[in-house]
Amino acid sequence: MASPLTFILGGAASGKSHFAEQVVLSQGEHPLYIATAQAYDAEMQAKIDAHVASRGPRWTTVEAPLDLAEALANAPTDRSILIDCMTLWLTNLMIAGHDLEQSREALMSALFARRGPVTLVSNEVGQGIVPDNALARRFRDAQGRLNIRLAAEADCVVQVVAGLPNLLKGQLS
Repeated sequence: MASPLTFILGGAASGKSHFAEQVVLSQGEHPLYIATAQAYDAEMQAKIDAHVASRGPRWTTVEAPLDLAEALANAPTDRSILIDCMTLWLTNLMIAGHDLEQSREALMSALFARRGPVTLVSNEVGQGIVPDNALARRFRDAQGRLNIRLAAEADCVVQVVAGLPNLLKGQLS
């Protein structure tokens, strides 16, 4: 892989996004935040607004709920990038009926071509109970495959639990 890739994963509300922001801020003055969330209701919009406000003016935000590979390919080469989060991106793809494998491979190609640090955030969804319906099981399995692929390619993998980072692979720079 051409760029240093950091992969940060953890459970919901584990502190992974905050930790990832600190990692990316340590890599450059004007980081780029590629957001995958979509606000389908007022609660989600409030959460997005709070995230944007907490980041402050140093960050430039690009919204890419579906076309993540394109957003990454078009990003300025001199900026550190945070992509948050892979779980919402995968959800968006499934809702829109996109080919998950094709989208994953397009993302991997964009990551391989990238010059400069990229940090990815994702949820670990495989530690809970087996979902009771086919769609949820399909999502869990697809998320697991995506996480495995990203972790395999990443230079550094960190799991965040209760706000505490646990280094799984490589080293934080």
